[in-house]
Amino acid sequence: MTDVKRLYLMQVATMVERNLPFVCYLVQLNDGRNVLIDTGLPDLVQLPPGVTMPMPALGKNVVEQLASIGIAPGDVQTVITTHFDGDHAGRLDAFKGSEFIVQRAHFENAQTNPRFERTKNQWSNPELNFRMVDGDTELFAGLRLIETSGHAKGHQSVVVTLPNTGVVILAIDAVANRNFYNLDRQLTPVDDNYEDLIASTKKIMNLMESEKATMLIFGHDGDQWATLKKLPEFYD
Repeated sequence: MTDVKRLYLMQVATMVERNLPFVCYLVQLNDGRNVLIDTGLPDLVQLPPGVTMPMPALGKNVVEQLASIGIAPGDVQTVITTHFDGDHAGRLDAFKGSEFIVQRAHFENAQTNPRFERTKNQWSNPELNFRMVDGDTELFAGLRLIETSGHAKGHQSVVVTLPNTGVVILAIDAVANRNFYNLDRQLTPVDDNYEDLIASTKKIMNLMESEKATMLIFGHDGDQWATLKKLPEFYD
């Protein structure tokens, strides 16, 4: 049995020149609770030091998209923070009443890692209630966190079991693009550790087989995202 009722996909921005979507997700449970996965970009986008690339075109942010289906920030009980990069943790402070779920290894690494300095005003906010988890964790029946380091230490992906669609794996940035879904992939400038990246890719491959998953959604694959249902449509 699964406690999950619906899965919404939200595309909050696009880097048009690279066909690169920036995304968030909403899981609704049968009892009415809302679980948000990542919060997207802030209003003011800052590129990492030394990185030169086109700026993304911002669409409706996560708060605006949720409002379009009648959900206010106060209606979100849980926020799964997959990692603290600026395109995933840019609006944590909009959901101050929520419980934030993060891998302990990631939270601890962020304390001294310059990579996450740009979002420190978000994840170090004392008004936010963080719950640390260690490794793979079932949050609710049908909603699991999967530790997938490599892109970042303590990065987490999400496995969602829907009543009709079946098992959907949200790879997030463990496998950001279909072209990276192989064991010969290379480390990119935005990744952290090659051995962990390959291990996490293999872990997702094994989950696809063992869970008989019907969908694997890549974190930043514009070609795939063009084919997916996006809010207000949903998967159930």
